[in-house]
Amino acid sequence: MEAKRFILASFLCLLISVSTAEDPYRFFNWRVTYGNIWPMGVKQQGILINGQFPGPQVEAVTNDNLIINVYNGLSEPFLISWNGLLQRKNSWEDGVAGTNCPIPPRRNFTYILQVKDQIGSYFYFPSLAFHKAAGGFGGIRILSRPRIPVPFPPPAGDFTLLVGDWYKANHNSLKWMLDNGKNLPSPDGLLMNGRGWNGNTFTVEQGKTYRFRISNVGLMNCINIRFQGHIMKLVEVEGSHTVQTSYAALDICLGQTYSVLVMANQPPRDYYIVASTRFSRPTLTTTSILHYKNSWSKPIGAPPGGPTIQVAWGLNQARSIRWNLTASGPRPNPQGSYHYGMIKPVRTIRLANSAPIINGKQRYAVNSVSFVQADTPLKLADYFKIQGVFSLGSIPDNPTFGGGYLGTPVMAANFRDYVEIIFENYEDSVQSWHIDGYSFWVVGMDGGQWRSSSRNSYNLRDAVSRCTVQVYPKSWTAIYMPLDNVGMWNIRSENWARQYLGQQFYLRVFSPANSLRDEYPIPKNALLCGRASGRRTRPL
Repeated sequence: MEAKRFILASFLCLLISVSTAEDPYRFFNWRVTYGNIWPMGVKQQGILINGQFPGPQVEAVTNDNLIINVYNGLSEPFLISWNGLLQRKNSWEDGVAGTNCPIPPRRNFTYILQVKDQIGSYFYFPSLAFHKAAGGFGGIRILSRPRIPVPFPPPAGDFTLLVGDWYKANHNSLKWMLDNGKNLPSPDGLLMNGRGWNGNTFTVEQGKTYRFRISNVGLMNCINIRFQGHIMKLVEVEGSHTVQTSYAALDICLGQTYSVLVMANQPPRDYYIVASTRFSRPTLTTTSILHYKNSWSKPIGAPPGGPTIQVAWGLNQARSIRWNLTASGPRPNPQGSYHYGMIKPVRTIRLANSAPIINGKQRYAVNSVSFVQADTPLKLADYFKIQGVFSLGSIPDNPTFGGGYLGTPVMAANFRDYVEIIFENYEDSVQSWHIDGYSFWVVGMDGGQWRSSSRNSYNLRDAVSRCTVQVYPKSWTAIYMPLDNVGMWNIRSENWARQYLGQQFYLRVFSPANSLRDEYPIPKNALLCGRASGRRTRPL
């Protein structure tokens, strides 16, 4: 019966997607269950996809259509979100609580996605409750079409490395702590691809070059990655080819993904691949093995150390990451042909994170508003014009520096506006921000308080375009972003405790045209819940 439902859903997907019929379709059938895992030598209840932890990899080519049928075998509602997939004109498939109803237990939902005009490295993850602390995440690769040049020779191998901090405690126990106003303790360790110390082996041949796509899928900490005795050449960041700068150690903050090339040019033996936490005490470390084929020599010496709490080191490295202006993106025109620095923003939005105590409990906020989920997904409430779920303009464009308060903030924005957003961090911890449905240019970052004169230091020529950016302690980060994607989009902290306790809001990018040119219609298989239950979709 489940297979028949999947085939029927897939057929409906094909019927409603005739406008992109020339692009290939890739079908995935996922079953989400609980299962026993031992990532740190202790039995835990993990979230598995098709029995795997981490979940299966998604591989696609630019413009492919992805039909992903997800069956929820858990005893609680579940959603998957797509960290970095732009989902042009299609926030209906974003997979967060503000846009989608959860998949009920023993039910399925088929995501209909198109990786339109995208390349690069991303990941998916469970977005509800504190499920991310139990697994359910996996890698995404979007390859360039065969005739589109890539600015480096094809590597001999392509590896995904999902790295993140991890708790031995059950995810429901962690959620209980947060619900009761308690701070989470420090994580118990780091995992690479779901395993602890020396848990993974990547086999290489001497003289060949390999690509590693490294994602920080953790909950709280930036990480630093090193390959013992080898240099990493950065080639891609979240869909943007970069200037090919070499690094011995590379910071990757929460929610970020980097692609590096590593040449196997050392004497044949085993070498450590090392990940350690940044800006935290104590420092957590884990390793994998880079194994030279036909060699049985173990690593020599201790795993190489890296930076720990040095903010200036990280800031300087982040500034060194630049866009490759001569490389093609998903299309043959060079990335640098879009002169983002020559466009004047029509609006400046300043966003400050804070950690207020509200009603005696720890909360987190943006511009003093701490997000509370509504009883109906905001996208559905907007579509059906349901009053009282949210109000536009319920979050200010500038920090108030006042006491925190609860709300369901939605910021109104106009389609095709060009905006400047400044993330301001007055706290002592590193922040990591993600914007669903968008890529943006990271034009500046520095310590201290942002002022209008800070624009004099902006990089208006070759700033990298990405979807997740860090903000260092007592610092600011500025981005430019064209509002070219209609929909209801989540802007959130990638620190998952902060996101869960309110450090997020939604950006409603509106087009009055109500046209298929600007936004796809509500999917035929859309789940309806809350005050949208029992309603019928209306034609455009």
